[in-house]
Amino acid sequence: MRFNLSFLATSFALLNLSIPSALAFTDIQTHWAQACINQMAPRKLVSGYPDGTFRPNATITRAEFAVLMLNAFPYAPEKRAGTTFKDVPTSHWAHKAIQDAYKRGFFSGYPGGMFLPNQAIPRVQAIGVLAGAKNLSFSGNAEGTLRQYFTDAGQIPDYAKNAIAAATINSLVVNYPNVKQLKPNQTATRGEVASLICRALFIYAVQPQYIAGVETRPQAVRALPGKLDTVPTFNSNSPELVKTEGILLSTFPPEGKQVPSAHLNFPFEGRFDVFTHHIARAETQAETGALYQGVIVHNPSDKPVTVEVLQAASYLSTPEAPFKELPDMKDNADGSVYSGPGSRTMGDVLRGVRQGIFPAQLVIEPGQSQILMNQPITIERAPASNGRSTMMRLRSNGAVYVANLAKRGVRNSNGTYRAPTLKEWQGLLETGGFAGPRDPIPTPLDPPREPTVFSRVAGVSEGAQWQVEITDSPNGEHLSLPEPGKAFSYVVGTLHLITLGTGQIQSARMLKRYEDTAYFAHSNYGVEYNLTLPLKNTTNQPQTVTVSLQTPLKDEGGKDLLLFLNPRVDQIFFRGTVKVSYDDDAGQLQTRYVHLIQRRGQPGEPLITLNLSPGTSREVQVSLLYPPDSTPPQVLTVKTLDR
Repeated sequence: MRFNLSFLATSFALLNLSIPSALAFTDIQTHWAQACINQMAPRKLVSGYPDGTFRPNATITRAEFAVLMLNAFPYAPEKRAGTTFKDVPTSHWAHKAIQDAYKRGFFSGYPGGMFLPNQAIPRVQAIGVLAGAKNLSFSGNAEGTLRQYFTDAGQIPDYAKNAIAAATINSLVVNYPNVKQLKPNQTATRGEVASLICRALFIYAVQPQYIAGVETRPQAVRALPGKLDTVPTFNSNSPELVKTEGILLSTFPPEGKQVPSAHLNFPFEGRFDVFTHHIARAETQAETGALYQGVIVHNPSDKPVTVEVLQAASYLSTPEAPFKELPDMKDNADGSVYSGPGSRTMGDVLRGVRQGIFPAQLVIEPGQSQILMNQPITIERAPASNGRSTMMRLRSNGAVYVANLAKRGVRNSNGTYRAPTLKEWQGLLETGGFAGPRDPIPTPLDPPREPTVFSRVAGVSEGAQWQVEITDSPNGEHLSLPEPGKAFSYVVGTLHLITLGTGQIQSARMLKRYEDTAYFAHSNYGVEYNLTLPLKNTTNQPQTVTVSLQTPLKDEGGKDLLLFLNPRVDQIFFRGTVKVSYDDDAGQLQTRYVHLIQRRGQPGEPLITLNLSPGTSREVQVSLLYPPDSTPPQVLTVKTLDR
């Protein structure tokens, strides 16, 4: 075993040096942070001492924490030039790490050009550094918010209140043994730092009762039966922010194209969907105008092909579908309730609408192309952003290729814009390259790497609908109610690393994709979930049952529990319309469209409440098209109320 003797002995425990990381430290078996420490060691984020201990109650210096931050966030970009600290000479063992941490904005110094590398880091500093590394921000009343969480909020220094509030509402803060006591000015222990890093890196190993603001609800959490169908989807969401003209997504053959890698060579035939979601932004008045999206369909055969437009909708956030302040739940009988373009677009398609800007069908002659959509994303004044969400359900009686392109509209003398012609779109398709800027490249998923970057989707995903009747067993006929006072939930929209303890990944696989885009359609935008619950009261007592859509925290901390937030936070994780069909207590079929706004960690109100007599059954159908501008996963929860 070799040691780098130029490093202080105390640094061995945090640096991944030549000391092997023990996977079973001898002194943490009964420590509250044991699970987290054991998760971090094999990731080479922490290591133990030569005697096999971890010393979870020992303190950690600012220099050691700088090293740990670089291990935890190795890809953080530099934000500023380096500086000179009087007490960190070039001969100091952590000089380079402190400089690198400063450049990345993790740390600042003290007055007089000091860093105090050997000072034990207070908890308030450790939490604040992590909040900065995660780019968390808070714009509300920080002091008032902190007093809702911590009995000792008054001890938090003024300079740190915004950072601590940001970390708290993002469920990063861990307090042991009393979750209501932050102890901001106490020195952080190695066990506490490990737990904070776990939360920051989404390593779900911290016991939830020690996470500030988290409420635990023990209940059955089940994988969703069934699977996605095999209908292909033209899925165009990367780059989300479009600043330069070019090809957003093309399934045309690459032969003869100036940039062959921009064309995926995938023909659609029969049923297929088209989903697109893109944003334009203008920082200066010179960047304002109209960025057009052109969806082009080509018939490569020697016979005419008809493409039917079954349902379709496309909306701009401004002025057609602005993000509105809405109640958590609002009846949406006529489709007039929405918040954002994704919410309105998916609500229309869920109702079977074909918006007037779309034809009922396209008849495409042999070897020819036609425009299916030619709509602008307009910005009149800077600085501003605008976005467009589009969803189409199509059926073709022959093979067709599809492309989604971005091109600036030409301003007319009267101030309006001229849309690109088919010839101009075809020219861009033949000679153009990728639209930009490109989104971040996804990190590998097998094995995963922290921090994980899922990135955005550009390609052909497989699956347009998840339709299933949920019963007690695969061949069963009904779904028994939970016991009074209890509930069970089925996951909706789970993805890699975020399965709510079920291990089920619902993300649509990619049949074709660009190499720098997402490996899976992680959020299943535009996928229809059509879930039937044949509920039955198998007891000899009348029961009252509720059915709810909920948005628990993303956490893999254990099976058969969900985590919610109290107090509630402002981060909206679901905006969209849900269709509920059921027989009411009078036996009459009811269909209800309900628009939901749900925040991160929000339990949600019941979609319906039903009374079931002993031995009776009631069928409930819940349908939704997963809307863009939402963040999965959610759960569909059935709860029997206490008698």
